[in-house]
Amino acid sequence: MPVDLLFVLIIILVFVVMWRGPKTLPKLGEALGRGVKEARVEATKAQAEIQARASGDEATATPGTTSATTPATDTPPSTDGQPRT
Repeated sequence: MPVDLLFVLIIILVFVVMWRGPKTLPKLGEALGRGVKEARVEATKAQAEIQARASGDEATATPGTTSATTPATDTPPSTDGQPRT
């Protein structure tokens, strides 16, 4: 099975060289490498954010934003409609 994959990749490489020319291959490889690097960085950030949210540490997952929960008040709300003093 891996031999078939290698054979297909070699054929694709030959077609790319014929289509784009041998001088542009380094530029194509550089662009592909940059894209892979950016994808890995973003995947690492996303994984860290997911782990932070799973552990309940919302402050480190999204810095600069507030939590979705509201803080608890000291006095319970009035049941008769009159404000408590």
